[in-house]
Amino acid sequence: MSAGNFRFLNLIKPVMCILPEVQQPDRKIPFKEKLLWTSISLFVFLVCCQIPLYGIVTSKSSDPFYWMRVILASNRGTLMELGI
Repeated sequence: MSAGNFRFLNLIKPVMCILPEVQQPDRKIPFKEKLLWTSISLFVFLVCCQIPLYGIVTSKSSDPFYWMRVILASNRGTLMELGI
């Protein structure tokens, strides 16, 4: 196989039979419906980033996830930090 003929698809072809597939939709999904479901999931995400967990005491110690929380707009000790 020459360098110009190499494709990523040829590399993963033996594993493709194991991977799950997503079926094509039966109908065309309107843009407004896609926008609705996207906004609902975004709202749930943002709510989970703000709900504190019961029993978690905030401390002033070093925080290894500080920058992750800045990027995700989350607070320390919330459901999002737990991974829900």
